[in-house]
Amino acid sequence: MNTWKKTLLALVAACQIGAVNANVVEMDKVAIIVNEGVVLQSDIDTALKTLTINAKKSGQSLPDREALIEQVEEKLILETIQQQEAERIGIRVDDNRLNAAIADIAKKNNQTVEQLIAAISEEGISYPEFREQIRKEIAAGDARNTLVRRRVNILPAEVDNLAEVLANETNATVQYKIGHIQLRVNDGDDKAKVQAQAQELVDRINNGEDFEKLAYTYSKGPKALQGGDWGWMRKEEMPTIFADQIKLQNKGAIIGPFASGVGYHILKIEDVKGLETVAVTETNARHILIKPTVILSDEGVQKQLNEIIRQVKAGEATFGELAQQYSQDPGSAAQNGELGYQTSDIYVPEFKHQVDTLPIGQISAPFKTVHGWHIVEVLDRREVDRTDSAMKNKAYRILFNRKFNEEVSAWLQEIRAGAYVEMVKDQQNDN
Repeated sequence: MNTWKKTLLALVAACQIGAVNANVVEMDKVAIIVNEGVVLQSDIDTALKTLTINAKKSGQSLPDREALIEQVEEKLILETIQQQEAERIGIRVDDNRLNAAIADIAKKNNQTVEQLIAAISEEGISYPEFREQIRKEIAAGDARNTLVRRRVNILPAEVDNLAEVLANETNATVQYKIGHIQLRVNDGDDKAKVQAQAQELVDRINNGEDFEKLAYTYSKGPKALQGGDWGWMRKEEMPTIFADQIKLQNKGAIIGPFASGVGYHILKIEDVKGLETVAVTETNARHILIKPTVILSDEGVQKQLNEIIRQVKAGEATFGELAQQYSQDPGSAAQNGELGYQTSDIYVPEFKHQVDTLPIGQISAPFKTVHGWHIVEVLDRREVDRTDSAMKNKAYRILFNRKFNEEVSAWLQEIRAGAYVEMVKDQQNDN
């Protein structure tokens, strides 16, 4: 055996000798050498014990002991390699995260942490051993996720294609109430002029004009005298030119103008049945950011922001003017402090709280985030349909999970093949 291996075995054995008294104690044995690490016999025994207890509780049958030991050893070898990868890339699991993970395990078992500790103790597993095993599993999982994610490549076209498949599956049971305006292009008509007229009608609809009234007035379609109302239809019941344009839009969506052989068309989704829609709130807010310095304390910043609030309320200056003058967020300062319509989850927690809770038109008191001190005003909120985005997100998650699982298997095979593994206990048994 190589000298370093003998030294490693001696060190592991020495660690088991009691320092309190001179009584001879049974030493833990190294069962497997894995690169520069080891799997102890106690690790194998504990894993076997846990598997046996869990199988008994769930009524699950286990293979014969020899096959079971082989499976456990291979699992521990892979876990050890992954833990070594975690150490290599600097992953550390602190006690706060470990405690949260153990609390989550207890919760899933409908137990308190104290009850979980008592339960594992009854099974002959010490709580410190249990904690360290969970810590190792978390670190190994982090390493696996970090290193395998880099191998997953998803093309936008893949997402779009799967999203369309999912949309078609969903659309099979969805019914749409359709409004339709058709502008006809006759022989000799200026096609561009008709298209411009159709776009003008879309603009008028988006500005609040009544779709039905415009359909009565301008449409040359088959339902013009019904105000363009085609009633309720599934996609397969619609004219193909309608069905090709509808991609899980929500109630109120305006589609078009789009061309066909007879002219230009505008559709309105008057209502939808059977579609699980996703709507989010977008908030348009503006803010002024001032950062403390060695010279300007937190108290000084707050005083300056309160003076800005006073000036705005007194009409001495506008929020936008003062944002341009004082805000240290250059991107928004150039836009009078405006951040544009955003979902609040993009902001840090303190800023998100203000954006979510402030009434429209009210300026907040100064508050602090990791970026500095802010005042913020909510200008407007709107509900936005994100059904199409949600479908693409779903498609991405499906593709990612599929490819991630494939890459995990390949990665585990690669690191296992590249590892030095020696079954020490086989040699010990041969002596």
